[in-house]
Amino acid sequence: MAANTTPAFARAIAGALSAVAVATLAIATPALEQDEGKANVGYLDIAKIPTECFGHTGPEVRVGVRRSDAYCHAKLAGDAETHLRGVLACTPTLADRRYQLAAATRTAFNIGVAAFCKSTIARKFNARDWRGGCDAMLAWNKARVNGRLVVVAGLAKRRERERAMCLTGI
Repeated sequence: MAANTTPAFARAIAGALSAVAVATLAIATPALEQDEGKANVGYLDIAKIPTECFGHTGPEVRVGVRRSDAYCHAKLAGDAETHLRGVLACTPTLADRRYQLAAATRTAFNIGVAAFCKSTIARKFNARDWRGGCDAMLAWNKARVNGRLVVVAGLAKRRERERAMCLTGI
């Protein structure tokens, strides 16, 4: 992450989020940079979804369009906060568990908030089964490729990293 991105982001949202949420984003955002990698030029991901920057998707994303580093960091900051808020909406038990919340935010960033909220991960966390929620992340190692659900080595490694973060402090 750029040297000033996290502190600037934290200052910008400090009034809107709890201290735990701000700390969580400071943990999750650099990991999301690693997880996603940065592509300043829009491309189709493995599932053929137009993607840019640090895994940003949306109706404005166009394959082949170049974005600045500042744009990409701003998108990441906004996307990370959006996903954190979505995770908290369906797993309020994570409100004071920054490492589990950071890992859950990373997972939701990749699979989507709706899928996260319907997942075994969310059910386990809401039952206060912290280890079970962390372990359930490992199941999300597949992507639909050419109409088939296949295990993707990169996703399996990502889930291992998310689980390792999740187990911190348990």
